Amino acid sequence: MGGAGLTMRVLIATDAWHPQVNGVVRTLTSLAENARRLGVPVSFLTPEGFPSVAMPTYPSLRCALPTRREISQRIEKARPNAIHIATEGPIGHMARAYCLKQGLPFTTSYTTRFPEYITARLPMLPEAWSYAVLRRFHAPATVTMVSTPSLMAELSGRGFKHLGLWTRGVDTELFRPERAKKLGLPRPLFVSVGRVAVEKNLEAFLALDLPGTRMVIGDGPQEAELRCRFPGAVFLGHLEGEELAGHLAAGDVFVFPSKTDTFGIVQLEALACGVPVAAYPVTGPRDVVGNHPVGVLDNDLREACLAALNVSRHDCRAFALNHTWEMSARQFLGHARTVAVDVVAGRRVAYGALPRAAGMR
Repeated sequence: MGGAGLTMRVLIATDAWHPQVNGVVRTLTSLAENARRLGVPVSFLTPEGFPSVAMPTYPSLRCALPTRREISQRIEKARPNAIHIATEGPIGHMARAYCLKQGLPFTTSYTTRFPEYITARLPMLPEAWSYAVLRRFHAPATVTMVSTPSLMAELSGRGFKHLGLWTRGVDTELFRPERAKKLGLPRPLFVSVGRVAVEKNLEAFLALDLPGTRMVIGDGPQEAELRCRFPGAVFLGHLEGEELAGHLAAGDVFVFPSKTDTFGIVQLEALACGVPVAAYPVTGPRDVVGNHPVGVLDNDLREACLAALNVSRHDCRAFALNHTWEMSARQFLGHARTVAVDVVAGRRVAYGALPRAAGMR
């Protein structure tokens, strides 16, 4: 048994990593930064250094091809006290196999609706089959972390066990109203940010009869098609950092047409910029916006967009200030605490308490 002052070391196995730009990568990057501030070092087992192949229907995304030996060596070199498996790809599966073989507890997270994504591209494959595969993948985990209460309820109804909440946060220093760029586009400006792919349902947004300008930030396999079909919309391609924050803050309404996202961090980023959200009343928007006066959820997306123009930008910013990445990191580390062992020796370990948040007594 380790002493109470032992530092926990977390290893996260993930198939999603830089240069990918998505919610999973942003979440893991922010988690690591905030966990380290709390005194917990986080390392990653990522696709870096492994051969890879392009994903079918999405050539800009690559799938790593590791071997079990390489995965074992990387885990043992990291000497973690806690292992978290963030994705269900090849790296995730091999890290899971290692833990099961060594008798090590681990946590997982459900971050992507692969069943819906697969069915959107291959309608002949029933969602139930994919959910059965995912249910089996997550079953041995001590905790499967999910981002929202409604997703937790949905997965519980599908037979998933040992679910725990791990919410998301936003960088309110980067995303803030003062960064708004003067774009010179007709108002109102309706903006959407994310991967330009079929599962994001951008067509539902672009087909709306709205005044002003419809603007899309992001790239992906559907971009060329949508540019052709909707020449009146403004496509800016991939933006990040201050450029992304400045264009997002310039918007009048953030439109989130996806019906498959498990959370949608970009909703919080828009709110931090003082931009209200218009979305369908589905998992993700229901949990982020809900009944709070920071957006409008409606099955008629056009009505939601128009009504959101009347939402207070001040209220949006104030709401976002209550959703920090530090709080998210504390939730994650609380779950990691349940599987803390010495991976090499296989012993249970203990570690000191996390420091209090700034301003806490």
